[in-house]
Amino acid sequence: MSPLLMYQLVALLLLAIGLYGIVWRKSLVGMLISVELMLNGAGLSIVSASQLTEAGSAVGQIAALFVMGLAAAEATLVLAIIIVVAKRFKSVETDAITRLKG
Repeated sequence: MSPLLMYQLVALLLLAIGLYGIVWRKSLVGMLISVELMLNGAGLSIVSASQLTEAGSAVGQIAALFVMGLAAAEATLVLAIIIVVAKRFKSVETDAITRLKG
C-alpha cells in the first residue's frame, strides 16, 4: 500500500469522524471540535495529494496553511457565538436552544 493512499485514508477517517460528530453531538463545543477534525482531514488530504503535482509539496503546504488559517478564524468566530448563546439561553446544548425566542 502506497504512503499516499495511507495518508488519504487517514484524511478520510478524520473527515468521517468529524461528520459523525456533527450529526450526533448535542453540544455546540463538540460540534466545533468535529468541524475542526473535518478541516484537519481536508488539510491532510491537500498536502498528501500535492505530492503528485509538478510543483511538489510547496503548493500543498501553502494550501494547508490557508486551511489552518481558515480553521482558526472559524473557531474564533464560532466560540464568540457560543459565548453569546450560552449567556442568552444559559446552555450550549442544541436541544435547549432549538426554539427561537423573541
